[in-house]
Amino acid sequence: MVPLVCLLLFLAMTGHSSATYCLCNDGVGDQALQTTLDYACGNGADCSAIQQNGACYNPNTVKDHCNYAVNSYFQNKGQVTGSCDFAGTASVSANPPTNIPSTCTYPSSMTQLGIP
Repeated sequence: MVPLVCLLLFLAMTGHSSATYCLCNDGVGDQALQTTLDYACGNGADCSAIQQNGACYNPNTVKDHCNYAVNSYFQNKGQVTGSCDFAGTASVSANPPTNIPSTCTYPSSMTQLGIP
């Protein structure tokens, strides 16, 4: 009986594959966004793509770079509850930003980051 329950739970979890992103909130000032960006990049986000000549450098705005950084942080932390708050400057979204270039990929899971 226990193996059957475990199998059903596993199938239920793997069948649910909705994308989840962390994005900086609209209406937040650039100074607060920069603080959030700096924190995310210094504490687990992979921010190499938003460096000059990186795949996600453009659009070159604090808001767009903040979006990438907090999403990277959120995915690297395993989408743990609370890892997409940043003192109210960010929140979870079902959709990626709309203005990203085709060269830029926003991971929506740890698997897309290459982490099983």
